[in-house]
Amino acid sequence: MDRIFLNQDRPMLTVMLECATPEIAIGRIRNANALGADAYGLQVESLGKEFQNPETYRRIFGEMQGRPSYVTYYRYHANEGLSDEALAEGLITLAQSGAVLCDVMGDMFCRHPEELTDDPEAIRKQMDLIDRIHAIGAQVLMSSHVLKFTPAERVLEIAREQKRRGADIIKIVVKADNMEQQIENLRITNLLKQELGAPFIFLSGGECKLHRRLGMALGCCMSLCVYEHDAFSTASQPLLSTMKTIRDNIDF
Repeated sequence: MDRIFLNQDRPMLTVMLECATPEIAIGRIRNANALGADAYGLQVESLGKEFQNPETYRRIFGEMQGRPSYVTYYRYHANEGLSDEALAEGLITLAQSGAVLCDVMGDMFCRHPEELTDDPEAIRKQMDLIDRIHAIGAQVLMSSHVLKFTPAERVLEIAREQKRRGADIIKIVVKADNMEQQIENLRITNLLKQELGAPFIFLSGGECKLHRRLGMALGCCMSLCVYEHDAFSTASQPLLSTMKTIRDNIDF
């Protein structure tokens, strides 16, 4: 399997892993491999500190059997209290350990309510970090969890700025609390496909669930899904089995 997230023929089914131990992650990977997962998203902040080391990372990546690994190293769970500089070094370690796609938060080095800092020094640090990750041979996804309904103009502005900073894949998470907002988010997804010129993931939380399921048909480069729903998984992420049925029955 091609160990990259770019230039794929169809949207990838990426199974997110929020697991407290490597054993739980490995068990979930083995089950999802059998169900047709294309890639995995290891949310490393969910692992206990004693498991955050290159040996454990390589062990988990090895179970993916050549499927590419997307990694997050966010500020919460086991990483609570770490500086953003420490989080950046954690991403470097993950890239050196075999991670294919590293998630750089859009407000890394200077927090911002829309998770896209406008501080010039923080932006410079982000771009330096992206260059370091690229030098190792990994790709970069930049994420902005806005978590509120956001007009098309602002979504495009965030996406273009992430692209300018050097991200290979753009990720923006907004919200939809009613059908009107959800339909607008579907329109914005198509707008991103037409105007951005880069791979992207555009998601919405809230009461409406259609957007996460149909985003692939409108231009999202992957679906973030889960093998099963449990106490650790993100409830808004659909099941791999559901997304495989949708993806494999839409003519891409």
